[in-house]
Amino acid sequence: MSYTLLEATLRNPNLARLQALARDSSLYLTQVLPLIPTNLRVAVKAGPIEQPASNPPADNTPGKVSWCLIASNNASASKLRQLLPTLLQHLQTEGHPVASIRLSVEKSSTGSGGH
Repeated sequence: MSYTLLEATLRNPNLARLQALARDSSLYLTQVLPLIPTNLRVAVKAGPIEQPASNPPADNTPGKVSWCLIASNNASASKLRQLLPTLLQHLQTEGHPVASIRLSVEKSSTGSGGH
């Protein structure tokens, strides 16, 4: 019997959890995008969500999480850093369990080329 990728994901608890985290991360970005200046939006991607290992939820309810925004370069990251408190407050006001937002700069895909 063969399964589609979605069916296989839903049958595996670990893969289903990763899929849910990816979906939540995209949702968070959609929620905060209107708060980010238009010219900066193209430089932002949704990153991973992490649940602190020191405080796992006792039941299946989602605990507070740390979300990561990925900036395409250092200049964009610098501008985004100033917006983080506003973005966090907005997510919390909307009822999302985000305790903090981390900021990461995307690694360049171009290498040194050996020249």
